[in-house]
Amino acid sequence: MNNKPIIALDMSSKIEVIEFLEQFHEPLFVKVGMELFYQEGPSIIKIIKDMGHDIFLDLKLYDIPNTVKSAMKGLAKLGVTLVNVHAAGGSKMMEAAMEGLVEGTPEGQERPFLIAVTQLTSTTEEQMQQEQNIMTSLDASVINYAMLAKSSGMDGVVCSVLEAKEIEKACGKDFYKVTPGIRLAGGDAHDQKRVATPDYAREQGSTQIVVGRAITQAENPSTSYATVKQLWGGI
Repeated sequence: MNNKPIIALDMSSKIEVIEFLEQFHEPLFVKVGMELFYQEGPSIIKIIKDMGHDIFLDLKLYDIPNTVKSAMKGLAKLGVTLVNVHAAGGSKMMEAAMEGLVEGTPEGQERPFLIAVTQLTSTTEEQMQQEQNIMTSLDASVINYAMLAKSSGMDGVVCSVLEAKEIEKACGKDFYKVTPGIRLAGGDAHDQKRVATPDYAREQGSTQIVVGRAITQAENPSTSYATVKQLWGGI
């Protein structure tokens, strides 16, 4: 999996996506989330792939194991690079997700990487304790989910930059740490709570960064992307 910054295509139509992607003249790594996928369906994946870009399909599957396994068998056929589930679904669900992904990947193609969401970067410790009734620290909750994901056969997790170092200590350097909530210095955090800059993410050991509005809502998206790449480093 390449380590380019992942651009979150938080858009609702293929027209918006095509117009945005046509501003770039290089292969990108982009994220298709629920808003776009539910509006346009699997056809949007083909459109983006035909334009030469890698895709993180961010649907955060969370259901009973058999349902998630069946869903993953279908998603595996789309040829994306990265997919995910919710670690809160438990070990049986995550194991079933991997089984479905392996079974559904067409012969001769590489299986998509599979990662698990720990705690959303919009979640605060107070919110987690009051609403999820998880009475540990936010860090401890994230590390627990990361260790559960690793033992369940996941390739990595979605976490904030703030937990990346501790996850590396607990799960090893090769365990992927995909970190959203990336902003440029002085940028608006919007609805994210645990945010960081690209260079800080690199320093903290993030494997991949996900950048949305700092690029997609910039006056010049291609220039902002170039800045993010430079700060992320090694590209």
